[in-house]
Amino acid sequence: MPVSPEAHLRRIAETVEARNPHEPEFLQAVHEVLESLVPVLADHPEFVEGGVLERMVEPERQIVFRVPWLDDRNRVQVNRGFRVQFNSALGPYKGGLRFHPSVNLSVVKFLGFEQIFKNALTRQRIGGGKGGSDFDPRGRSDAEVMRFCQSFMTELVRHIGEHTDVPAGDIGVGGREIGYLFGQYRRLTGRHESGVLTGKGIGWGGAEVRTEATGYGAVFFAQEMLHRAGQGIGGRRAAVSGSGNVAIYAIEKIGQLGGTAITASDSSGYVVDEAGIDVALLKQIKEVERERISVYAERRPGARFVAGGSVWDVPVELAFPCATQNELDENAARTLVANGVRAVAEGANMPTTPGAVALFQRAGVLFAPGKAANAGGVATSALEMSQNAARERWGFETSEERLHAIMRDVHDASYDASARYGRPGDYVLGANTAAFATVARAMLDQGVV
Repeated sequence: MPVSPEAHLRRIAETVEARNPHEPEFLQAVHEVLESLVPVLADHPEFVEGGVLERMVEPERQIVFRVPWLDDRNRVQVNRGFRVQFNSALGPYKGGLRFHPSVNLSVVKFLGFEQIFKNALTRQRIGGGKGGSDFDPRGRSDAEVMRFCQSFMTELVRHIGEHTDVPAGDIGVGGREIGYLFGQYRRLTGRHESGVLTGKGIGWGGAEVRTEATGYGAVFFAQEMLHRAGQGIGGRRAAVSGSGNVAIYAIEKIGQLGGTAITASDSSGYVVDEAGIDVALLKQIKEVERERISVYAERRPGARFVAGGSVWDVPVELAFPCATQNELDENAARTLVANGVRAVAEGANMPTTPGAVALFQRAGVLFAPGKAANAGGVATSALEMSQNAARERWGFETSEERLHAIMRDVHDASYDASARYGRPGDYVLGANTAAFATVARAMLDQGVV
């Protein structure tokens, strides 16, 4: 007798929990997807019969390695490196590298699992992977960062390639780090393969808009989501968490579309600027000087700094969590709802806890999950790969137009799937089911591998 979708999903969940008992971030990501899949499995029993989920929740390859390097005092330091190659049914593994003390196998697996679905939604024919290290680049000299990156790439080089696995940047990995990583790759291989890494410098193979892509993309998705509901960004106040690439360029695009982003944050606290965050000043402080967010309030008349606390206490109509996972919990969600928030779009990966997501949905708040809303970064990385392969270079306007078109497609695919399964506007259900079905069909076509 065929097993019911519900029973099948329970069995998958139990297996994942038993095999990965000490990986809470990964388990959270898996459960969030599984909870959406009952209707698509009911429509496609071949996905159950073909063992698609049993294979999809298990990475194709997990690589953990030692990263020894010398600091500026000539002392040996040792970090741990990771690369999880999760699923290549749609194309070469694609996903960023994160350098942060919080990085462990659970975090990398959660990010890699999310990447499968995010990449599928872009329709760019790229698989899902992720990597990184518990190395913290903050406070390290350029020379120390270079030596670390060279040691990291000395191992990673064995596992990547433009048709195999194409890493990019993430938290703690920007243009500086990508440059050092690529230089070591070139040294070790003797080849200038631009397509092996994305997020490169514009002058040697990088793509216009790649730096801005994740933040811009999250705002484009929110714009499409609001338009579908007969609303818009213009004239609305927005709270943005974080002050890295994603946050900075989300703030910039919100302003360009007529909204006013009034917050930014880091681990020390947050700033509120009722006149709207000065993007040029924020870039100077965070990208050039690498200072704490409190410096913004010291230099910007009318802005105030709040040590600790929650950026979500500020009354706004739009919220963009752009910092890190599980930063927006149920208490923060209640405060946002009470203050009249209308839409939440995740710029970071899984920044909203499951309880907070449920609360937003019950309150009728439009909610865009990260696998859809922050797909702009990886989409533009795929465009960078295309330009590298063709030895072309597109201008900023062309690149931004393509990014906007991709984000419109991601939105429409997510919305259409939510409507198909009877819950129009449930973008969590829509993104999960649309992406899962795309990957599942490819896996069935390619056999049991």
